[in-house]
Amino acid sequence: MKLSCLQENLNRGLNIVQRAVATRTTLPITTNVLLATEQSRLKLVATNLEMAITCWIGAMVDEEGAITVPARLIGEFVASLPQDKVEISMAPNSRTLHLKCARYEARISGVDAADFPPVPSVEGNISVKLEADAFRQAVRQVVFAAAVEDARPVLTGVDAMFEDKLLTLAAADGFRLAVFKLPLESEISERAEVIIPAKTLAEVERLAVDDEPIEMMVNPGKSQILFRIKNVELVSQLVQGTFPKYGQLIPQSYKTRITLDTQQFLRATRTATIFARDGSGIVRLIASPGTEGTAGKITVSARSEEIGEDTCELDAVVDGPEAKIAFNGKYLIDVLSVLKEQQVSLEVTTPSSPGVIRPVGSDNYVHVVMPMFVQW
Repeated sequence: MKLSCLQENLNRGLNIVQRAVATRTTLPITTNVLLATEQSRLKLVATNLEMAITCWIGAMVDEEGAITVPARLIGEFVASLPQDKVEISMAPNSRTLHLKCARYEARISGVDAADFPPVPSVEGNISVKLEADAFRQAVRQVVFAAAVEDARPVLTGVDAMFEDKLLTLAAADGFRLAVFKLPLESEISERAEVIIPAKTLAEVERLAVDDEPIEMMVNPGKSQILFRIKNVELVSQLVQGTFPKYGQLIPQSYKTRITLDTQQFLRATRTATIFARDGSGIVRLIASPGTEGTAGKITVSARSEEIGEDTCELDAVVDGPEAKIAFNGKYLIDVLSVLKEQQVSLEVTTPSSPGVIRPVGSDNYVHVVMPMFVQW
């Protein structure tokens, strides 16, 4: 094996694949990264057996070869090098990788590439291309609502429904539900539904840094999914099981609709949450419609018996009677932080019914939050 490449390209490639390196594992080789020459390029691969990331970088290849070396070690070493040409070589029948850049040299002991877990090839009848910016927005507005605990594994994933020219992403953790409808470039031949791990989608969103389209492909058995972005491929296991029928959880009507500035609502909620920390995170909302000549308002407040209380009044358009409802402040902050629209609406029926948050001017996103029961 003998090749050369630029330090910045090698460093970027290692940073990309290192997110898939296993941290706690019974298979030591999964803490390694695979380096292999392929079609006049250098291929970097890392896997934790649930997810694998492959990245190709440009290189001048003189001799073919492959080896796996400790991911953290080579990553830290390459990151510390100057921006210059890196020469990589390995003698025949050797397991020691030699790296040279400017006046720096290193020898890293590795493990035979044949022992590295193979990355599954995913080819299937579900294949779509997604516009990068729309995909990033969809993931940001949905993925945070997935469950973190493994008590119900299906809730740790994001439900992906392919139907006609629409991809619907939905996540829920038992306390909230986020649904985003993403238009597709071409129509799907048959309706399909899979559950993608939330961690996988978060990684793809992190990788989609430019405007290159994202290709998504599911294998026929619906057990694995592939995301392809320019010179990077991510293959992940899919979550097996049946996602809850969430459509019936979205209220179809409301008594009071409050419309207000998104950033003002976010700031008031963040401030209230400071005082809500010792009070189970409860943030109280009271919406009052305006009388003749006066604007409506919403009062955002929180209180704790030990530390005190906080109140903030915001101008709002209130359609319907006065409404009271309380939420976990963290849930409000999570959703308001990812909305890019200037205004947001909150639909309320009763203090014990779910609240519905929608960005004003967009009909492709809805967020449902369960209320907290308080003494008014």
